[in-house]
Amino acid sequence: MNPIYLDYNATTPVDPVVAATMIPFLTSKYGNPSSSHFFGKEAKLTIEDARNKVACMIGCHSDEIIFTSGGSEANNLAIKGVALVRSGKGNHIITSVIEHPSVSEVCHYLEKLNFRITYISVDEFGQIDLQELTEAICPETILITIMHANNEVGTIQPIEEISKIARENRIIFHSDASQTIGKIPVNVSALKVDLLSIAGHKFYAPKGIGALFVRRGVKLEKLIHGADHEQNIRAGTENVMEIVGLGKAAELVTGDEVREPVTVSAMSPREKLWDLRDKLYQGIKQLIPEVRLNGHTTNRLPNTLSLGFPGVDAATLLNEMKEIAASAGAACHAGRNEISNVLQAMKVPSEFALGTIRFSLGRMTTIDEIKMAIQVIADAYMRLTSESSRSEIIKLVSSSRSPGCDCKIRPQILEEILKKLSYSDDKSVLVGHATSDDAAVYRIDENNCIVETVDFITPIVDDPYTVGAIAAANALSDIYAMGAQPLFALSVVNFPVSKLKIEVLQRILQGASDKVAEAGISIIGGHSIDDNETKFGLVVTGKIHPGKIIRNSTAIPGDVIILTKPLGTGIITSALKKGLAEQDAVDKAVKVMTELNLSTAKVMEGFPVNSCTDITGFGLLGHLKEVLEGSKAGAEIFAGEVPVIAEAWKYAAAGCIPGNALNNADFVKSITRWEEDIPELLKTIFADPQTSGGLLVTLPEDLASAFIGELKKYGNKEATIIGKIIKGDTVIFVKKKLINPL
Repeated sequence: MNPIYLDYNATTPVDPVVAATMIPFLTSKYGNPSSSHFFGKEAKLTIEDARNKVACMIGCHSDEIIFTSGGSEANNLAIKGVALVRSGKGNHIITSVIEHPSVSEVCHYLEKLNFRITYISVDEFGQIDLQELTEAICPETILITIMHANNEVGTIQPIEEISKIARENRIIFHSDASQTIGKIPVNVSALKVDLLSIAGHKFYAPKGIGALFVRRGVKLEKLIHGADHEQNIRAGTENVMEIVGLGKAAELVTGDEVREPVTVSAMSPREKLWDLRDKLYQGIKQLIPEVRLNGHTTNRLPNTLSLGFPGVDAATLLNEMKEIAASAGAACHAGRNEISNVLQAMKVPSEFALGTIRFSLGRMTTIDEIKMAIQVIADAYMRLTSESSRSEIIKLVSSSRSPGCDCKIRPQILEEILKKLSYSDDKSVLVGHATSDDAAVYRIDENNCIVETVDFITPIVDDPYTVGAIAAANALSDIYAMGAQPLFALSVVNFPVSKLKIEVLQRILQGASDKVAEAGISIIGGHSIDDNETKFGLVVTGKIHPGKIIRNSTAIPGDVIILTKPLGTGIITSALKKGLAEQDAVDKAVKVMTELNLSTAKVMEGFPVNSCTDITGFGLLGHLKEVLEGSKAGAEIFAGEVPVIAEAWKYAAAGCIPGNALNNADFVKSITRWEEDIPELLKTIFADPQTSGGLLVTLPEDLASAFIGELKKYGNKEATIIGKIIKGDTVIFVKKKLINPL
């Protein structure tokens, strides 16, 4: 049995009537609309019929409809099109802080082209401040772009009032109506907008088709150049089949708008949505009184219900109620759950924002589904919050907001914090936070130093024993990178006692204990906190002679750079969190992450290693940057020599990118020079936050082969020379050399 579908704001199923209308255009009606023969004319007439239906749906002339590949393209065409064609009149654009990424990202892009963007705030209900918008207008303002209704909370914006303000100031006004078509009346004559975006898959048409309303007289710079399709605004042979589907879906919407109830007691389609949505809310509220409604209480889409559940993480709750398909209100960007910009802008308290789920109903939703959903949601919430009903099923990965070292604070923030801290003047502190080394080193006497390190991560797999083993290997890695010998460890634990059985924590500790035993030490104590999210790590104490400390800031030009483990663990675990990873790939990543860097540490004892660091949360280039800044040198990296777990390419291409990979890439952007034709995916892999990654070792070139040979004796077949340290500024030159991802 399929789950109850309550995610219509994400996408709608294609209406069977729409699908039936499209089928002939897969088989017998295959003409190119630009052809002059029968088949071409047939296709052309069909497109114009669909255009007329879309125009009728929103109350405009058919020549004011431009077909696009969807709402995102329509938004891009509207905003960039106006900005480029009117740049001679001004460079100021006004939008809101809660727009869809296909609007906000376009605005960020235009800022790079010297356009000035004003982002209007919203109140606690998600409605924009009209006074703030009015005050933001200046002589250079050329465009206002505000969504009709918000996709997350459903709040409807005062579009007619904004239109009035725009007209009074002779400013073009665009609105993204992707979420409102088919749910509330959308008539451009009443709204008085100049541009309006439409997304077909939001109202039972197929994905990959949309439209942009362009009021007569509004000029746009086209984005796709070619032939003169779509009134020379959007080049490209028309997608006839999907345009037909869009036209039929529009016709159905128009029919719903004009259809009167058969009897006085009968409800219109919109009234039915309202009724079912309110029944869902009332039913949940009755069983979970503490739940919080996000968005306007009345002025919101009739199908949309955004609820904040306190004391739980949205991803965990969604995973617990598998019988329902809904979306987290905390937007999952690149596998990392964060409070969405919409909920932040509305100042929703974090305890509710992190537990926010959006339920959105549609044409096919039934009262029986709503009744069942109420009970499923309540039962799932009670299982997660009740002391007496801890879950029997262990779901550590889905309950973590970001797995493993991807949970680390972004390096840019850490740099700023460290700059503001005063350094210790204790002469016995040989390594402290003044550098980016992996651990702190304190001299006891002329022959002995204490090495101290701590690492603390979220679960990266579901198996508790493996979670403990990975966390232990990850923590020990810092000790090995310094050239030190571990002595003992203390555990640091966050554990949701109310969610998971205590046996889960016992298994985590057992996995960690067994792993540190491989290093010849024990966990002799620790500290624990009852917390909503599972986290585990170790404080490891080690020892080293003062003259044998290996720093990450002492690389010498001429050194070769050796990496001892393959990259890609962050990407694979991101795929695991999304449910896309195959077991074989997970097994490979787990093998890499549970392997101690002990053998490398032993080999380093016999070689004059100049510098070393472990590759973890900041990615390969992020940690290399720290080495180079401390060593006051540059580096060349031979991209084709860098070992990568093969499946990481596939999952990166599928969009399984850890959240901190983007931060890591930004961290090294200013110092990295990429040779032409380096694949974009490889750039992502080089920024992939690793958990329990390999060591990055630099040593004289004439000793490299012997060093790798010794590693192979310990079974390490992945260690390889990936580059060299060079004289000059702190710059990383990445060269192609033997790139072969297949």
